[in-house]
Amino acid sequence: MLDHRDPAAAGLSERLRLKAADMRGPTSSPLYALLLDAAAADVDVGGVALAVLRPYAGEPRGSALALRFLSAVHRLVLAGHAPQLARHYPSAGGCESPQSAWPPFRDVLEAHRGEVGASLARPCQTNEAGRCAALLPGFLAIAREHGPALRILELGASAGLNLNWDRYRYEGDGWAWGPPRSRLRIAGVSDRMPRHDADVQVVERAGCDAAPLDPADEDTRLTLRAAIWPEHADRLERLDAALAVAREHPPPVERADAVQWLERRLARPAGGCTTVIFHSIVWQYLTPADRERLRTLLAAAGARATAAAPLAWLHLEPAGDGGPAVTLTTWPGRERVVARSGFHGPPVVIAGPD
Repeated sequence: MLDHRDPAAAGLSERLRLKAADMRGPTSSPLYALLLDAAAADVDVGGVALAVLRPYAGEPRGSALALRFLSAVHRLVLAGHAPQLARHYPSAGGCESPQSAWPPFRDVLEAHRGEVGASLARPCQTNEAGRCAALLPGFLAIAREHGPALRILELGASAGLNLNWDRYRYEGDGWAWGPPRSRLRIAGVSDRMPRHDADVQVVERAGCDAAPLDPADEDTRLTLRAAIWPEHADRLERLDAALAVAREHPPPVERADAVQWLERRLARPAGGCTTVIFHSIVWQYLTPADRERLRTLLAAAGARATAAAPLAWLHLEPAGDGGPAVTLTTWPGRERVVARSGFHGPPVVIAGPD
């Protein structure tokens, strides 16, 4: 039995249980909720889950440790190394009840402790193309207000799938935007999209990430698929389609510190277009110091912006109520929330009047 004076173990089991509660929310995963609760109980009694997770007990809360833990095992399932557990994972063709998934999950931890530990050492990589549907109202608003030419710069770009947002097809109730023959079609985006006929021309696109992934690489595909919850077939389909687009249009993503990279990019003038800095579910991975550096950098760049060379900051991040909001700040201009969505994209609700 675990010594209850062990603060590292207590913190780990608390984090697992909190994430299990999230997994019972609107975008639920019954399988993962059960596994996280069982893993927390295993940590409490000093089991294999504690042995695997203890090296990461000191990480900050925003490091997505529980998701990385689940992704590490999901990766083994998708690679065919956990056939007994795969019976419980719809992403691997499984259809058995989540209720009996913990014993084979624990067996995988025992048998593949090294592989799970190696995966845990990597940052969270959820390159969610569905989030482009939430960002779309912001991009269209920028194009309407400042002109169609956009220079887009993404922070925390992962494999760069969201840099191809203008190459995807979006469809709502009575409206559509994007190439009709795109490999990625995101349906059911919103019941309304004011003035969705805006013309957009991406004149430059670039991104940065602390650990970028190559969308042409099969290991990347496995890593990104493993980050998706096993029951979410629609997200897996979107990912596969976005990877297909990326193979045709490789997005340029540089390995770099986000603030330093952006500082270099903004130092280069870009007249005749709007520079758009954007990111989605990245804020939690930045240190408080880096957040402040980013705000200072954007404020300084915004002060230099002109009508001929505007600047925009578009981001999908948790708002004060905990749910994600798409916020758009423009210089010269204003700040406003343009949409709300789920953490993975649709459904998208346009915020307020156009």
